[in-house]
Amino acid sequence: MEHIQKRKKKAQGYIEGKGLRALPHNIGYDFKKNKLIYLMSLPIVIWFIIFCYVPMGGILMAFEKYSPVKGIIGSDWVGFGNFRAFFQGPYFLRLMKNTVVLGVLDLIVGFPAPIIFALLLNEITTKKFKKTVQTISYMPYFISSVVLCGLITDFCASGGVLSNLVAGVTNSGGRNLLGISSYFRPIFVLSNLWQGLGYGSIIYIASLSSVDQELYEAAVMDGANRIKQTIHITLPGIAPTIIIMLILRISTLLQVSSDKILLLYNPSIYKTADVINTYVYREGLQNYNYGLSSAVGLFNSLIATALLLITNKISAKCSDTSLF
Repeated sequence: MEHIQKRKKKAQGYIEGKGLRALPHNIGYDFKKNKLIYLMSLPIVIWFIIFCYVPMGGILMAFEKYSPVKGIIGSDWVGFGNFRAFFQGPYFLRLMKNTVVLGVLDLIVGFPAPIIFALLLNEITTKKFKKTVQTISYMPYFISSVVLCGLITDFCASGGVLSNLVAGVTNSGGRNLLGISSYFRPIFVLSNLWQGLGYGSIIYIASLSSVDQELYEAAVMDGANRIKQTIHITLPGIAPTIIIMLILRISTLLQVSSDKILLLYNPSIYKTADVINTYVYREGLQNYNYGLSSAVGLFNSLIATALLLITNKISAKCSDTSLF
């Protein structure tokens, strides 16, 4: 009798500490408990299935000599032939080098800048001035990449603002900066910084508001100045947010902004500007080599997944913060 009562009691709520054995019961109980929420999430789940998971069937093209006439099912199977063609191709080392260098430079410059900007904004006490600075810093993010790249192209052209500025500093002629391979990386990284600085700081500003103000009051009473308060209270307070954002940023290390590169680069600067995603675009949409393009894209996605898992594992071991 007591055994039956215990089973009934378990069936009325979540079962804890039983691992996978309790999973079906917990899912069923949770569904009954939150029917309305599950119903509301149904359109989002359907959207993901249709637009994110169904297209994943296209991965098969990476292992085929794809022909639009024969389709995915009827195309000739080549196994890892497309991958071998990419790894043994003449552009593999150049693509990997450019992608890693651009990704790392963008990470080094673009990741800490929003954190520093948010800390500086947090120190501004005049509310109206703070709001004005925030609004101005957010605006570049909402400019279309096409418009932004058009502006950069005009500024970097012969006689443009940036071209003349560089010519004055280096005492050289006002040449088209986008025609010189050594200038592409700084132009790309700095334009990303300008466009994403304000928008990227939003999450850190929100995180700063959650830091306990009593800690600052106690620090003031102990004689701590603003720098010490930032080091010992502010940064530890937003550390979980910084770690999560760093994990997400590292996972996209090889997913550099290919749309912006496609709009800015030209064959004369392929030496430093050509990356994996632009190669995928050229092979897929210009050369109609869909199989090779899919293989390269799949390779890039696998590297991104591996980076995410590795950084998440390291973070979980070194701190209490991780994505999963």
